[in-house]
Amino acid sequence: MATDYDELRTDVKESQENSLEALKSAKAPDAQSVVQELDEADTLDGLTPGGEFIAEELVVQVIPQADDEFTCWSCFLVRHRSQKAREKDGHAYCVECEG
Repeated sequence: MATDYDELRTDVKESQENSLEALKSAKAPDAQSVVQELDEADTLDGLTPGGEFIAEELVVQVIPQADDEFTCWSCFLVRHRSQKAREKDGHAYCVECEG
């Protein structure tokens, strides 16, 4: 007797039918409740986990590039001149990017 390997097994068919019946019988939320949930989620955006809004400005001190440093044109990291692999067309490249 020839076996059709492309045909679904009976246990797979039954589980698919049960899943479809469960989905059909499940109560889908109405559009109004979905919109309300989305509005509530939008209201919570921007708040900290504790629920308070913090308007704090961060202050960072920027240190200028030193004379013995260069900025790699490939990875844009500031490196010491000992890590310079090559310089082409006025652009320096570090050892890691050239490696």
